[in-house]
Amino acid sequence: MTDTTRTSPAISFRSVAKEFSGHRAVRELDLDIAYGELVSVVGVTGCGKSTMFNLILGLVPPTQGAVRVEGHDPYEEFAWFRRRVAVVFQDSRLLPWRTAFQNVCIGMKFAGVPKAEWPDQAHHWLTTLGLGGREQAFPHQLSGGQRQRVSLARAFAVDPDLILCDESFSALDEITATSLRAEFVALVREGGKTGVVITHSIDEAMTLGDRILVLRPPGHLAADLTVPTAPDRDELDRLRGKILENMSPPAAAESTETPAPESGPGTPAVPAP
Repeated sequence: MTDTTRTSPAISFRSVAKEFSGHRAVRELDLDIAYGELVSVVGVTGCGKSTMFNLILGLVPPTQGAVRVEGHDPYEEFAWFRRRVAVVFQDSRLLPWRTAFQNVCIGMKFAGVPKAEWPDQAHHWLTTLGLGGREQAFPHQLSGGQRQRVSLARAFAVDPDLILCDESFSALDEITATSLRAEFVALVREGGKTGVVITHSIDEAMTLGDRILVLRPPGHLAADLTVPTAPDRDELDRLRGKILENMSPPAAAESTETPAPESGPGTPAVPAP
């Protein structure tokens, strides 16, 4: 479990820039995320969300500046993050020839969890996420929502400090997505995890985050907004307005910058946690 009493940031970006083949994807990005926070990152396509995600994961190094996760450089110290970080993608990324139970165990195997812990952890998290009795089902026998539940079970089973979600609920119908969002938030808070959720949806960002980081092309922080506790409709409307206001800059203000693909050419695929 993450130690939420620590005063240093769980994640920090200091004057971070990232370029791909001369195209600037992130510029002068400065931010802190505290231990135990649940933060949404929102912005238009091409604003640098995926590049920020890949920098946190250590898949690419910054062109300039420093990225630190729990005080460590995620690119230079990639092996240190084994089991400390788990990822949930838009696609569940389950192995189709493995059962739900086996897919969760495979995640623990890659994370270095002792084999003796696999059965109890897999059963616990599949049951917690509403799949008790479906452990031996293969992915093709599960609905989209159930497959994403397996993906979440795989992430939580390794007991990571940090959970990253990349559009994890966007492919689901709204009823299923609403239920899974609520369960995800509850599990992150109960486990004292630090969570970062990348999303295109303003409503989802407001639902999931304690804070909302609004990125503006090319990859800089336009706003850092606090989500009110138990907000009423007027507060949500004002927050939505602030997000929209900061997402799209006047064309003239950004005319000197060249937008880039969020992940850049050749960005490696991330294996399932």
